[in-house]
Amino acid sequence: MSTRQKITIKDVAREADCSIATASRVLNRSGPASGEARDRVEKAARDLGFSFSAIGRALQSSRSMTIGCLVPSLANPVFAEAVQGVQEALKGSGYQLLIASSNYDAGADNDAIATLLAKEVDGLIVTMAAPDSSAVLKRARQRGTPVSLMFHDPIDGLPTAHVDNFDAAREVARRFAELGHRRTAFLALRFATSDRSRNRYAGFHAECRARGLPDPALIELSEAEANTPELLSGILATLQGLSAVFASNDFLAIAVQKAARLMGKRVPRDLSVVGFDGIEIGRLLDVPLATIETAPEAMGRQAARTLLDLMQGGPCIQQPPLPFDFRAGGTLAPPRAESRDDDQGATWPPSVHSLKTDLKQG
Repeated sequence: MSTRQKITIKDVAREADCSIATASRVLNRSGPASGEARDRVEKAARDLGFSFSAIGRALQSSRSMTIGCLVPSLANPVFAEAVQGVQEALKGSGYQLLIASSNYDAGADNDAIATLLAKEVDGLIVTMAAPDSSAVLKRARQRGTPVSLMFHDPIDGLPTAHVDNFDAAREVARRFAELGHRRTAFLALRFATSDRSRNRYAGFHAECRARGLPDPALIELSEAEANTPELLSGILATLQGLSAVFASNDFLAIAVQKAARLMGKRVPRDLSVVGFDGIEIGRLLDVPLATIETAPEAMGRQAARTLLDLMQGGPCIQQPPLPFDFRAGGTLAPPRAESRDDDQGATWPPSVHSLKTDLKQG
C-alpha cells in the first residue's frame, strides 16, 4: 500500500480479517470483542500506521472529543498535580483536555465555564468557588453536559473526587490536643467562598470543643496580608498565648513561618504550624512542614474516570472520599511551659483586625 494513501478503518479491518464494526469497537473501545480479534486489530493498526482523525470522529459522533477542566490556579502544585491525574486517566480515550484557571474568582469561574461550553466541550471537570450556586454550571447541566468536581465536598447531583476535609481537620485538632496546645488559630483565604476551607474549620472547631479546648480563633486573611509577612505577623501578635496555628493550605502555613520569625518566634519552639495538602516543597524547607497529605493526582484520575462514565450514560455515583495522611514534620511540637495556662484571664479569641468573631458557633 502506498505511503501516500490515507489509511482507513476499512484497511485495518481487511488486514485484521474482521468486520469494520469489530475494528471500530476495538479502536474506539466502545464495545465487546474477543481477545484474539482485539489483538489482530491492534496489530493491524500498528503495522499500517493507522490513527483516527479527531475531526472526522467528532463529526461522525456529534462530539467535540474535548473536555473542559477548570481549576483555581496552576501555580499551586496541588491543582497542577490534579490536572496531571486527569490527563493520565484520559490517555487512550481520544479526548483532549482544554484547561482554564480562574485565580479563585467566582466571576472568572463563570466566564471560563461559559467559554468552555461555547467550544462545545463534551464534559467538564471543575474546582471553583461555588459550584452549588453557579448559574453557568447549572446551565451546563441543563443542556446535558456531564460535570465532575475535584476537591469539593459532596454536593447533591454533582459527583466529586475529594478528601473528607472535616475529618482531616479533626485529626489536626487531635494532634494539637495530645501535645498540650490549647490556644489555637485557623487561617484561611476566601473563607466565604471556599467550601473546603469552611469544612476544615468546622472539623477543627468541632474536635477542639470535643476535647474541651477553647474555640480556635478564625482568621480570614486578604491576599495582601497572606503575601506580606509584616502584616500577617501583626495579626498573629494580637493573639496572646497562641501556641499553634492550623493553616487551610500549605502556602499559608509557610507564610506563617515567615511571620513568626518577624515576631521573634521560632517554629516549633514558640509556635507550632500545620498545613493542608502536602505539597512537596513543604518537605524541602529547613524545618519540614507538618501537614495533612492528600493525593491530588489520584483525585484527578478519579474525577476523570467519573466523567468518562457519565459521558457513556452511566449513573451519577458519588465515590467515597480518598484517603489522607498526617505527615509529621518539624513544625509541630509541644508548647513551651510558659505558654500553657488554665484559660483564665482575657477572653479567647480576642477581637482583632481580620479576625472573624461574629460567626455562629454550634
